[in-house]
Amino acid sequence: MELKNVVVVDALRSAFGRGGKGSLVATRMDDVAAQVVKGLLERNPSLDPYEIEDVICGGTLHLGELRGMTSNAVSKLAGLPPEVANATVDRQCGSSMQAVHMVARSIMTGAGEVGLAMGVERMGRSIGGAVETENPITRPHPSLESLTEPQKRPDPNHDQYYSVDFPSYLLDAPARTSMPQTSQNVVEAWDLSREEMDRFAMESHHRAAEAFEADRYRDQIHPIAINLPVFDEDGTPDFSRKGEEVLFDRDECIRPGTTLEVLAGLPVLRGVVSYGEKEIRVTAGNSCPTNDGAAAVLLMSEERAAALGLKPLARIKSMAAAGTKPQLMGVGTIPATRKALRRAGISAKEIGLAEINEAFASQSMVTVRELGLDPGCVNVNGGAIAIGHPLGASGARLITGLAHEMRRRGGVKYGLATMCIGAGMGIATVLEAV
Repeated sequence: MELKNVVVVDALRSAFGRGGKGSLVATRMDDVAAQVVKGLLERNPSLDPYEIEDVICGGTLHLGELRGMTSNAVSKLAGLPPEVANATVDRQCGSSMQAVHMVARSIMTGAGEVGLAMGVERMGRSIGGAVETENPITRPHPSLESLTEPQKRPDPNHDQYYSVDFPSYLLDAPARTSMPQTSQNVVEAWDLSREEMDRFAMESHHRAAEAFEADRYRDQIHPIAINLPVFDEDGTPDFSRKGEEVLFDRDECIRPGTTLEVLAGLPVLRGVVSYGEKEIRVTAGNSCPTNDGAAAVLLMSEERAAALGLKPLARIKSMAAAGTKPQLMGVGTIPATRKALRRAGISAKEIGLAEINEAFASQSMVTVRELGLDPGCVNVNGGAIAIGHPLGASGARLITGLAHEMRRRGGVKYGLATMCIGAGMGIATVLEAV
């Protein structure tokens, strides 16, 4: 069977709110996601919504209004016909990129011509205990032989190849641990300095701020109509009262004036330890914040997009997911990207733009180095350290930003979107210019 070419016709997201005390904390996130979907349909009026074969929505926490079949609620709130099927998928942080892959594969194999992949997450009212509150060294944990064997360096052409030998104490560390702890593990495995991670984080804020001032996010962000939350004196949101009605259209965690001095003054994250008795170098400043947000990607066969007179943003060239050691969760991007590049038949040197989800500065920096990417083409409009990381929505956000920037710039043949995934995985998508 000959596979069909799949294109990203359009992609859109909400601005990302700060978790806990941000502008979206009093707004239902299924409503936010529905507004994003409506925005996509309004921008592509030649598409009859009845043509949408499936809506697949990614999510991670599944709490509050996002419990259960989020895809169904969003579809109905967005006014999609009841005949349009829907499903909800969870691959943790990679959930909405997984949704893109699932819709794309369906179209490739002829199971429909049009599909919608998306993700939505609320972290502000659901995250607690983001890092360990007790010392993991003294905490009993199961002995998993497959995780504690000495590393055997594979061939350099192998997907799982890394340029360093992992210290045995990291492989003996608990497999179930906090994400900030995995960042510290990566810091120690690659001997990253606090200063270089802080510099990476500062650059993320500066690039994101500059991109907003240059209006480069205009085509990516759909303004969301909300009532601002009202907070009590102790900072607790009062959901019985409605604040001012506004259009929310700017990511809240970007700090244009971030300096190395400010970042250097931040304390290390509570609960993170060093299994090798090294300096703790992971801080809130060189890690992503918690966020609320939604993103959606409209996919079609190339033939159907042409028939509808639509000009796609990019073509999906290849897709991949891969596992890695959970203690070094952040570097799952590396084997996943190597798989995707091999399937695309290209090398990392041919990637003209890349979006790497900045869960932490550590794993982002290591990804660039190990893959041999040009740092100047990575996260050119800022990354998740500044923009935010609403877990299940971030994969669709990466593809949204990448596809729009590829069209805006022109002359970029291949783009890469990749991200690490909690518990030890990675996922990657290669886009091709059309």
